[in-house]
Amino acid sequence: MRALFVGLCTLDVITLVDHVPAPNEKLTARTQTVAAGGPATGAAATFAHLGGEAVLLTAFGGHPLAGAIDADLAALGVDVINLTADSPEPPAVSTILVTAATGDRAVASTNAASGASVSPPGDLSVLVGDADVVLVDAHHPALAVPAARLARAAGVPTLLDAGSWRPATPTLLPYVDVAVCSADFHPPGTTTPAEALAFLHDAGVRWTAVTRGASPILRPDGQIPVPAVTPVVDTLGAGDVLHGALAHHLATHITTRLTPPSFDAALAFAATVASRTCGSFGTREWMRA
Repeated sequence: MRALFVGLCTLDVITLVDHVPAPNEKLTARTQTVAAGGPATGAAATFAHLGGEAVLLTAFGGHPLAGAIDADLAALGVDVINLTADSPEPPAVSTILVTAATGDRAVASTNAASGASVSPPGDLSVLVGDADVVLVDAHHPALAVPAARLARAAGVPTLLDAGSWRPATPTLLPYVDVAVCSADFHPPGTTTPAEALAFLHDAGVRWTAVTRGASPILRPDGQIPVPAVTPVVDTLGAGDVLHGALAHHLATHITTRLTPPSFDAALAFAATVASRTCGSFGTREWMRA
């Protein structure tokens, strides 16, 4: 199976600390790691790890720092299309502090600002047509919207990773088949996950869910349990992994139209994989276990 992932790619510098430093405080980290990050990127890495063919359509420049992203994703078997490889601009760098005692993370990043003017490749329709699933994260709307539109026209399921409400989200929703959102996803006029699900339904998205960390995944007609993890070491990237695992399950098992039971089964599988990541530090160690 094959999936196209369209969206953000960053260089994540992940540091394990005893506590988030106070103003002007210096502290010594327990450990540190570096990996390619971003919602679409984390999902693509997961899809490839689970045995699928993952194609990542993104933009992260041709600065020397981009080499670290290329090396990480090549080792995972992700086929990367970097549309700004000829640019001297550096990739977005996410600085991430993970608190050792809780696994909570604090993140600072420029996201996709440096790649805002990127244009779709000429073979986008081929990339979409060759995919069993197309995932978009709305960070590169000039890529995400055309990809989602082409997927809808070709009958390829489209999955939206909605970590938060973004400017491109309203334009994407008419072409989205499955939307799995975080509890931080708040469409205009909504404050609760239930209201967000209702908003998506009214926007025409048929299959929806809201993840809430360790709490059950919320569906319009029920909940999906999330396996417990003890101890929780690091929650970074768990949502990205969930989307990659969901895309893999959909590409592998859904040969006809989705049904409520089959969607719930896909979410349960994705939650199990995502929970596994929380027991180790960083976004790659769980793949080596």
